[in-house]
Amino acid sequence: METQLCPSPRFSSPPPFPFSKLTFLPLPHHHRRRSPNLTVNNSVSGVDPTPTTTTQTQQHPSASPILKPPLYSPTPPNRHLRTPHSGYHFDGSSRKFFEGWYFKVSIPERRQSFCYMYSVENPAFPNKLSPFQEAQFGPRFTGVGAQILGADDKYICQYSTQSHSFWGSRHELKLGNTFVAKQNSKPPNKEVLPQEFNNRVLEGFQVTPLWHQGFIRDDGRSDYVETVKTARWEYSTRPVYGWGDVGSTQKSTAGWLAAFPVFEPHWQVCMAGGLSTGWIEWDGERIEFENAPSYSEKNWGGGFPRKWFWVQCNVFEGASGDIALTVGGGLRQIPGITESYENAALIGIHYGGRFYEFVPWNGVVNWEVTPWGYWSFSADNSSYLVELEATSEDPGTTLRAPTIEAGFTQACKDTCFGDLKLQLWERRYDGSKGKIILDVTSNMAALEVGGGPWFNTWKGKTSTSPVLSRAIGLPIDMDGIFNLAPIFKPPGL
Repeated sequence: METQLCPSPRFSSPPPFPFSKLTFLPLPHHHRRRSPNLTVNNSVSGVDPTPTTTTQTQQHPSASPILKPPLYSPTPPNRHLRTPHSGYHFDGSSRKFFEGWYFKVSIPERRQSFCYMYSVENPAFPNKLSPFQEAQFGPRFTGVGAQILGADDKYICQYSTQSHSFWGSRHELKLGNTFVAKQNSKPPNKEVLPQEFNNRVLEGFQVTPLWHQGFIRDDGRSDYVETVKTARWEYSTRPVYGWGDVGSTQKSTAGWLAAFPVFEPHWQVCMAGGLSTGWIEWDGERIEFENAPSYSEKNWGGGFPRKWFWVQCNVFEGASGDIALTVGGGLRQIPGITESYENAALIGIHYGGRFYEFVPWNGVVNWEVTPWGYWSFSADNSSYLVELEATSEDPGTTLRAPTIEAGFTQACKDTCFGDLKLQLWERRYDGSKGKIILDVTSNMAALEVGGGPWFNTWKGKTSTSPVLSRAIGLPIDMDGIFNLAPIFKPPGL
């Protein structure tokens, strides 16, 4: 029986997703997957689908950039498109707990993406547990991790077993950490101006729904993959889609029961689609971009699911409209005395200002996922039908996740070079395919499998009983309810 969904281990008139504009310094090596001729048609219906693109190569690092710098905006209260569960869910208790965040920026002109992943483990213990604490609470893994999967599948990771310099906003998507502070400077404990951050933080990051900056240094723990020594970035983001129809109350990805600490881990897509402008310094080059398609999500709870799959894409060919696709699912434990597990999965599509949601409580989601290389899904929610298929010839890159068994360790494999085909239809009264709404492709899909063991192909489907479906499907706005009595609002919501 499926009830809630588990995570991946991540305007009145919506604007289009145009090409990003970028400038970059020459690379000292060949880009294995660079695809400068990729054509992406992502303008809103009725708008000229041929945006202006500017790509230049600078011959010297001192040359002036062709783009204006990103503009910082402080996070406003009651911001537009805010989703439930944007905040930091740590409640101060000593129970086993992690929270993780995922931010992705895609650059279509080069067929490259940058995926930022942050996590905190057992923050009730800001340092490694002492022998006395281990005897009292049992073994716990502690710390903060920052990792980036970047251009050409290169990777960087910085990790600390201490979390006393980590901070997160209780009810907003704002967080940061200082790995190394500048001399005689105190690490920030809230969102600060970009220049203040640079003046106080030598190595670390801060991120909000509208701003993202940081500098991290690889700590040498990832000899199994090609790494870069340092990464620095600074960019602004304009959200276009949250998780729901534009102009409507945004939804909890896992349903309203996610407001309670049951059916963990939980998952929330915070921004299904946005437009980011700024720069990233990566492997000896500085890449500047404007209106690059971007995405963010988070997950939290006692631990990751036993195994999972995930697909996400914001760059498509074949439609005159902005599109955002997210697929996630896995095998997670059901609360109870006995150790039992259930399948859970969803497909979410944003297109033309509308949200097409396929979840266990409004229909059935079917999947076939191999240990690596093939992802296939279909779903029916009584009003629409969807089918999608993704493949990857790329070998993928092993990433870390905060696990119960081994802490922050290699737990999943990803690529941002997946080939994907997505089709969406209106559903006829007899269940057959009616008018087609979307028929698009991409060669920039982010694909993931995690956990395990993955011995063979995983075929499954989700469904719930009619009674449970009606209960979970009720339009209960937990965020709105708790806003009437903010003093009782749980952390994170």
